[in-house]
Amino acid sequence: MKRVGVIGGGQLAWMMGGAANKLGVELIVQTPSIHDPAVSIAQDTVLAKIDDADATEVLAQKSDVITFENEFVNLEALALLENQGVSFRPKLEALKPLLDKYHQRCYLQDLGLPVPQFFALEHQENLLSQIENLGFPLVLKSRRHGYDGQGTFIIHDLSTLQAKIELDDHTNTTFLIEEFVPFERELAVIAARSVDGEVVIYPVVETQQEQQVCRRVIAPADITPEQAAAASAIAHTLLSSLEVVGVFGIELFLTADGQVLVNEIAPRTHNSGHFSLDACETSQFEQHLRAVCGLSLGNPALQCAGAVMVNLLGYETSDSDYQNQRQQLAAIPQAHVHWYGKTESRPGRKLGHVTVLLNNHNQIAAEAIARTVESIWYPS
Repeated sequence: MKRVGVIGGGQLAWMMGGAANKLGVELIVQTPSIHDPAVSIAQDTVLAKIDDADATEVLAQKSDVITFENEFVNLEALALLENQGVSFRPKLEALKPLLDKYHQRCYLQDLGLPVPQFFALEHQENLLSQIENLGFPLVLKSRRHGYDGQGTFIIHDLSTLQAKIELDDHTNTTFLIEEFVPFERELAVIAARSVDGEVVIYPVVETQQEQQVCRRVIAPADITPEQAAAASAIAHTLLSSLEVVGVFGIELFLTADGQVLVNEIAPRTHNSGHFSLDACETSQFEQHLRAVCGLSLGNPALQCAGAVMVNLLGYETSDSDYQNQRQQLAAIPQAHVHWYGKTESRPGRKLGHVTVLLNNHNQIAAEAIARTVESIWYPS
């Protein structure tokens, strides 16, 4: 039996549980709290922060291979373990260009992949000349540790930009500035690469955000075959260049003139791929474990005409498990409710998701189902 260590014990690791049972894999998680979702499905737990390399050394002793549920790790410290023979999948070398968003942008640009205009904000005294070509609005991003919209700000004028930079100066936050892309819609694609270099790509999906947090995913996206091919080519180029082993999520913009641009890379399983648990022959979580364990990759194809996934986000501070709403959601035809077992709710926290399978691929029907889910979940 293969023992896979997972750095991170949130819902992404929790959703590996079913696949681990199916494949005969033992999961050992490194996570800070006994209450984190994946603790309930793990064979063993190392209770420690994600970036605690001493704890990862303990995890390595219990595991045949180590993978990542999130990317907020200390690469320098982990490199010492890798040099001692600890097996990480993906390799640390594949994560290195991605964890700093400026370095990520540079890497993508060097690969010839289409990205928005960007620059690193090094010195505030050069600000005016630097932003001259971009104009307002523009996007200000923290280079490290941003997710679910955290650390990303849409800025509409120079005084707001200066105030935001000065406010964060004392935290030593470093920033990236990008052009604001007036996209027609946001897309995402999940891709996996095996130890042998085989790449499989899931159907391209549309993601719908509110306050820069993903609210809904519609699979497949209503785009042209050429746009789907462009997204797949981006995924193939990126994973092959990095020699990734595992699953990556790639967030994309579709511009008004039909161009596909790369927004951000998540070097792990991703929220935009949750639909695959119920809608695809091989879920992204099984696919990731297959890759990490050196197995052949599974079929990523949809087993239904389409699917809509809605995140159940916290809207209050409470300890409720929302049984009443969950029962109503489960009663929707072809609905699959996934509840992460988190013990406390707070605004914006991902508590679960619902995937509804579709008998025909219809954007209007998918959005109507999403509204039904949200009318049950969110208080009026």
